[in-house]
Amino acid sequence: MSANFRLPPTAAIRDALAGPSGRRRRLAVLGICGLSLFMTYLDNTILNVALPTIQNSLDCGLTALQWVMDGYLLVLGSLLLLAGATGDRLGRRWLFLFGVLVFTAGSTLCSVAVNLATLVAARVVQAVGGAALTPTSLSIVRDVFREPVERDKALGVWSGIFGVATACGPLVGGLLVSAAGWRSVFWVNIPLGLATWILARRYVPESRASRPRRADPLGQGLMVVFLAALAYALIQGPRDGWANPLIVTGFAVAAVALTAFVVAELRQREPMLDLRYFRNLPFTGANVIALLSFIALAGFLLVNTLYLQQERGMSALRAGLALLPATMAIAAGGPAGGRWVARRGPCLPLMAAGLCITAGSAVLLGLSPTTPYAEIALAYVLLGAGFGLVNPPITSTAVSSMPADQAGVASAAAATARQFGSALGVAVLGALLAVGLDPSADSHSLSTATHLPWAFLCLVGLAVTTVAGLATKRRPGDSGGSAARPTR
Repeated sequence: MSANFRLPPTAAIRDALAGPSGRRRRLAVLGICGLSLFMTYLDNTILNVALPTIQNSLDCGLTALQWVMDGYLLVLGSLLLLAGATGDRLGRRWLFLFGVLVFTAGSTLCSVAVNLATLVAARVVQAVGGAALTPTSLSIVRDVFREPVERDKALGVWSGIFGVATACGPLVGGLLVSAAGWRSVFWVNIPLGLATWILARRYVPESRASRPRRADPLGQGLMVVFLAALAYALIQGPRDGWANPLIVTGFAVAAVALTAFVVAELRQREPMLDLRYFRNLPFTGANVIALLSFIALAGFLLVNTLYLQQERGMSALRAGLALLPATMAIAAGGPAGGRWVARRGPCLPLMAAGLCITAGSAVLLGLSPTTPYAEIALAYVLLGAGFGLVNPPITSTAVSSMPADQAGVASAAAATARQFGSALGVAVLGALLAVGLDPSADSHSLSTATHLPWAFLCLVGLAVTTVAGLATKRRPGDSGGSAARPTR
């Protein structure tokens, strides 16, 4: 690279970011990290609207659609902890740039996939890039915003972008699918990815943990085996039969892998995820709530998209428009949750989120092909408010409860809980929906088959409320990361 085009040294950028005079640069970094988050979350929600079109185009069933979603989510969830530790060790800026390029390349491959196998393979490539982006971007934000109040606001903005992306996804997806087919939903990532990469090279500073952890290949391998085996059993179970030897073996392998993971991590001197951090009750509560709430969100998007397009006969665009009450509530709930956390702590917004998820799911318990849209819209608003409120307190609690020098692992743990929840949501609610669609059932209507998933989400919402009340109350003397550091 010639001298005329050399970028400013990252140390110089770090100096420029320090203090009040660097506020504009800090905001630029927040915008870049937010753009990467927007791109990855938009990809999930925009794809949901395209699923019925993909099903018709590639001539596949519900199980295949679940793999289109979970092929991405499983790889992403498996690699997040590794990515967080790698960024802490090798450099967060470097890993961020790598993630943007790989995610953009994967999106390009998805857009030219010729069959289901190549689409799932391209989604795996996307997931590798997404795994490098999510924890790294959050770590960069925490590293750049050092002053606690300003950092909390920045984390609130970062979390709120989830709501904006979720709100844009169904409508943008509907427009693109109606105008140019399902492949177009992946095109949008290409300009976003290139813009993020160019801006990140210019503005994002390099940072590393002062004492990064060593690689943990055993823990990483066991996590991959656990997630893959569990997802396989849940997704294939309704089609192959729960008593099928392969399904039983899948559950058994998942249980053994999880047990071995816990044992291995407790014995490791420098584990991929130090399980002793889960002694911190708010951190544990935040991760459990992340898991539960994203089970609800992913399951809702899957089941509801199929209902609107296959049961009510809506086009992708009309389905996206029909989802606006939910997506707008998600977009509004994010900033509201951030302000609530800043003023009152995480407990109240998390409890409110759980109650909203429960109430919205309860409204849908009697769903039929002729349910008035006003009733459906009410459920969407309640569910959207719950999904929007939950994200800022999850992020704030999880990150603040971990030591600063393990920011990558901290953000990766919360992100892993989200993505694992999303993968479980697609697998579990897809399985529950498939049970209702079994040919031996009395009714074959899709709307009737959704009753079991909605009942399950009622229980998930109540669980979120309960965990929030027990685990996330701000106690006198809580000290965030210092309290979370395990003693050896």
